[in-house]
Amino acid sequence: MLILASASPRRAELLHQLQVPFRQISVNLDESVKLAEEPMDYVVRLARAKAEAGWRQAGHVDPVLGSDTAVVCQNRILGKPLDKSDFQRMFALLSGAHHQVMTAVALRSDRGLQHRLVVSDVSFKVLSQAETDWYWQTGEPADKAGGYGIQGLAGRFVTRIQGSYSAVVGLPLYETAELLKEQNLL
Repeated sequence: MLILASASPRRAELLHQLQVPFRQISVNLDESVKLAEEPMDYVVRLARAKAEAGWRQAGHVDPVLGSDTAVVCQNRILGKPLDKSDFQRMFALLSGAHHQVMTAVALRSDRGLQHRLVVSDVSFKVLSQAETDWYWQTGEPADKAGGYGIQGLAGRFVTRIQGSYSAVVGLPLYETAELLKEQNLL
């Protein structure tokens, strides 16, 4: 059975769409950005590390899927907001601007470790202070990379997306399906 090395309900919901049986486990990793690490390298490293950690934790038996997503604006990774002030800083950068959402997915099995990277371009409308304050008050931004979830209330701020919607949510379905097919898991 496939293992999803993530406690994310969003990733589990997306993986259910592929109709592959799986179970979830949590893995604990240091998700700090390394000095001079490029955003693409960061998300690939973490997805691969999550898959490897899950593989070890599960006893090297079942294939393990790991994924990581980063919101990148002006080549800076916007993590989960630390507090309201940090969130406001992030939303000031995103307001009326174009940014990237980078999502990597990795599959670890007895055949080795493979990954795919998806970069999607997202544009936000110009946000008023009232909209930013309202969104913070909803509680939704607190545990989201870049302080927003496109699948939730923040979807109303997105004026354009070019790329993979499911990757912006947290798991690129096409690329995940391709990895699973290569290993005869789908």
